Amino acid sequence: MNFNKHFNLKDKHAFLGASKYTWLNYDAEKLKESYISNQARYRGTRLHELASELINLGVKLPSTHKTLNMFVNDAIGYRMESEQVLYYSDNCFGTADAIGYKERTKKLRIHDLKTGTTPASMKQLYIYTALFCLEYAIDPHQLDIELRIYQFDDVQIENPETTDILLIMQKICDFDRLIETMKEEDATWN
Repeated sequence: MNFNKHFNLKDKHAFLGASKYTWLNYDAEKLKESYISNQARYRGTRLHELASELINLGVKLPSTHKTLNMFVNDAIGYRMESEQVLYYSDNCFGTADAIGYKERTKKLRIHDLKTGTTPASMKQLYIYTALFCLEYAIDPHQLDIELRIYQFDDVQIENPETTDILLIMQKICDFDRLIETMKEEDATWN
């Protein structure tokens, strides 16, 4: 058989694809709900890409109380890096939407853009803070930390307790070792 070549579809996935077969159980209403949710995720991805590009180019948006505008303008104003990977190991890393660190004042800022309808949790930013401290060998006791979530045309600001960050750092280290041990044990089965 000489199969058709669909080069234009390489690395793409159909909404009604075989690997996501749960749509077989949907009715029309559930299909609409799922499609709308999928489009919202796609829109969120594009908004994050736009925000990153604007920050990287230093292009401020009109000063309004719109989520995207506040996020972009604050990141530029605080001279933050956009889409920065924070890495502890192959088992634990993440990408901060915007991060800035001033060595002289020991000020760490991490900002997160949320475009979905579910209220966000600061826990994600706590993990980024722990990853930052682990990657750069910085004691969180020495930091002045400010975390922000931009969502629903509002900004949540939090200054975490050092003990909370230390607990997450310890959990990352412990769980990373556990995963590595499991990988070694699993390798012996092959």
